Amino acid sequence: MVARKQFRIFPKRFGFFPYIWLFYLVFPVLNLDGYSGYKLMWGVALLLLFLVIYRQLYWAEERTYTAWLGLQMLIIVVLTVVYSPYNMYMGFFTSNFIGWYTDLRRFRRALAIFTAMLIALALLSLDQMYSTGGLLFMVPFALMMLITPFGIRSMNRRRMLEKELDQANEVIREMIKREERMRIARDLHDTMGHTLSLITLKSQLIEKMVVKNPERAQAEAREIQRTSRAALRQVRELVSEMRAVSVAEELVEAAEMLRSAEIALEVEGDAALPGVSDLTQSILSLCIKEGVTNIVKHSRADQCRISIVMTPGEVQITLEDNGIGVDACGSESTDRRDGNGMKGMGERLALIDGSLTLAQRPGGGTRLTVVTPRVVKDGKDGETA
Repeated sequence: MVARKQFRIFPKRFGFFPYIWLFYLVFPVLNLDGYSGYKLMWGVALLLLFLVIYRQLYWAEERTYTAWLGLQMLIIVVLTVVYSPYNMYMGFFTSNFIGWYTDLRRFRRALAIFTAMLIALALLSLDQMYSTGGLLFMVPFALMMLITPFGIRSMNRRRMLEKELDQANEVIREMIKREERMRIARDLHDTMGHTLSLITLKSQLIEKMVVKNPERAQAEAREIQRTSRAALRQVRELVSEMRAVSVAEELVEAAEMLRSAEIALEVEGDAALPGVSDLTQSILSLCIKEGVTNIVKHSRADQCRISIVMTPGEVQITLEDNGIGVDACGSESTDRRDGNGMKGMGERLALIDGSLTLAQRPGGGTRLTVVTPRVVKDGKDGETA
């Protein structure tokens, strides 16, 4: 089934701005006062057509934009010459749209035509303006209409440059991530490939010797234990060498994400986590990022609470929301409990002997609890993380 495209009067990105301009159409409507019969009907028809063109200019593509703009200026000329000289001030609509031209040549051409139109209308309306006392306002308003396109064009160019800058920054971030992944892959291959191959060969050797030479098999098994502990140290060294993100830094990013999703954030505890290693902070930061992402995507909550508790032996971080709860997510419940995000958190926490729990929050919502030891020991070697 093909989804229907939602009808919009004006593009959503402009907000209420286009509607504000519609207020000024009240004045040309008032200028029709005193007319009747076919002349009134033609005047109303032209204003309605002007309104349609005003809307179309917000949606028009580059190849049709100039045609719509030219038709708008033609209507202004007719309404000014035939009905009221004060309809010349409808040129403020046109001056706004001229500023939207990104091509400098087209901008100058449209501005030149618009300037010629204003001069011609001013000369034709000079006598009427003088007799009604409107001549005093003609010059400053005409100058404002000629200056407006420059201001609008400058503002639009700044917006475009900011958008291009954001896109360029996003590309740079993606390139940095890609390069970081490639570096990690190379390091893992260079440092771990040989070690894992050695463990595989020794395991095969033990399998053959376990019956023929049990003592030799035990010695090889102890060698595998030492090799595996060395491999674990290498993994931790690689993780420690990565660009570590502290919990305090991640909370700033989480607050921005939740704010964009209109979810209030409350943080309790010391986010600095004094005495906690960079490795532990980096893994806890990744868990916070994943937990906040799940809240934004699945919870439908409007409040989030992150509490940080430190004891002499462990660090506990709890993320709670007042949403629909993990058991009420329907098909999303499985994704939230057993998805790649949760598996990734579990695998990272396993490196530092940490754990996580995802459960329904009493009173409604979801509670994610992450616990890590403050000191991680590596078996007999007594190495701390």
